[in-house]
Amino acid sequence: MKGRAEGETRTVPGHPALTRILRQHIRDEQLKPGDLLFQGESGGILAGSVIRRAWRGARKAVLPPHVFESPTGRRVYDNRHTRLTKWLNDGIPPAQVAEWAGNSVAVLLATYARCVDGQLPDLKRRLEAAGDLPEAPGAG
Repeated sequence: MKGRAEGETRTVPGHPALTRILRQHIRDEQLKPGDLLFQGESGGILAGSVIRRAWRGARKAVLPPHVFESPTGRRVYDNRHTRLTKWLNDGIPPAQVAEWAGNSVAVLLATYARCVDGQLPDLKRRLEAAGDLPEAPGAG
């Protein structure tokens, strides 16, 4: 991964159902630490063209035609943007999202701050629940 030292890893949460599928794949293939999760024909890195064809086929199989033809999820990498945006919109603190994404908070917010939506009503409720402001000195 760009910007990371050889062998450096980070923990990123995954959906439990997808995690079960990946763990089963690892068991079925008897993969060991350091093995590629998905290998190309000769055992090396899977070709980008293969990944793109598989992704296009999967999208076509499950999406209505108007969504398939839209830019939504057109590239595999779009899933990263969707996930980071969802985490931010779900109220996960930007520092945590940045850590999971392998970005700095500054890079994360420069890219995704305008994508955060729908939190204003909750933020207003939280401000109200925080209580009244203290009396100013000398007031009253």
